[in-house]
Amino acid sequence: MKKAENIIVGISIGDLNGIGSEVILKTFEDSRMLELCTPVIFANVKILSFIKKNLNSETALHGIDKIEQLVKGKINVLNVWREGVDINYGKNDENVGQYAIKSFVAATKALKEGLVDVLVTAPINKYNIQSEDFKFPGHTDYLGQELDGNALMFMVQDNLRVGLITDHIPVNDVAKHLTEKLIIQKIETINTSLKQDFSINKPKIAVLGLNPHAGDNGVIGKEDDEIIKPTIKKLFEKGILAFGPYSADGFFGSGQYEKFDAVIATYHDQGLIPFKTLSFGTGVNYTAGLNKIRTSPDHGTAYEIAGKGVADFTSFKEAVYLAIDIYNSRNEYAELIKRPLKTKEKQL
Repeated sequence: MKKAENIIVGISIGDLNGIGSEVILKTFEDSRMLELCTPVIFANVKILSFIKKNLNSETALHGIDKIEQLVKGKINVLNVWREGVDINYGKNDENVGQYAIKSFVAATKALKEGLVDVLVTAPINKYNIQSEDFKFPGHTDYLGQELDGNALMFMVQDNLRVGLITDHIPVNDVAKHLTEKLIIQKIETINTSLKQDFSINKPKIAVLGLNPHAGDNGVIGKEDDEIIKPTIKKLFEKGILAFGPYSADGFFGSGQYEKFDAVIATYHDQGLIPFKTLSFGTGVNYTAGLNKIRTSPDHGTAYEIAGKGVADFTSFKEAVYLAIDIYNSRNEYAELIKRPLKTKEKQL
């Protein structure tokens, strides 16, 4: 297993007109972070130096032209492009969006090729990144195409973990997407992630109902009784400890979520509104289900405060911590699976 400082954390720069650069620089101002990992920021060292000066940051940067030149104990900036970029904080700019994608695509390629161990992505603007070459709603969809596995948005803050059966689709399409096959795939993905990424041996998973009061026995919609409930039963019979469907309205307010290792919501806002209410600014967006590790902060570009030096970097720092923790957990899990008898004998 790699020593802490040898874990290479790839970082995509995000929207340069947003707060991404600021939260990255603030995270690594603390030199102790370099005892936990070696960061590689995919951007341009001159542009980051300009942003650093604007923010009165004293973070020292080390520019490199290829990964092989990285230096442990330094904040490495890999030059993905050479030309200058006009930065206008708080502005939605298509040109800046294309540089966000250049950074992200290069970082993903490095992750895919094993040149970085984990990927942490700074926030992008989902509108200005669109082009003929990049037609994805966001990071997760692109990673799902480029990496192996079934991508799942998993929001994490300590022991609060919320996954989604459907994510970036219109609310009026959610019911059409809820199938037994999709529910099984998502719950199995969460179950595996809880075991290998979070070291939970027998995870308990709560499933929220689609309709108010989980359908009230068919009075308010039939999807809960006809699709969700039978699928949960089938999973339970296979040995996966899934429970529900639970009425979503009081599930978090009553503290019921504390009895489970993860909660899976049927659609985006059903899961993310309570998650962000309980943990905003400290939560992490983790893409579970893939053969590589990617995390990101739980906030967006925050144009309204960009360039002012007031952005809270807690969520980005937590995203770095979580990526490293999951990397170590996966290695330990792989070792456990590979040598179960020897590991058991050692424990005895």
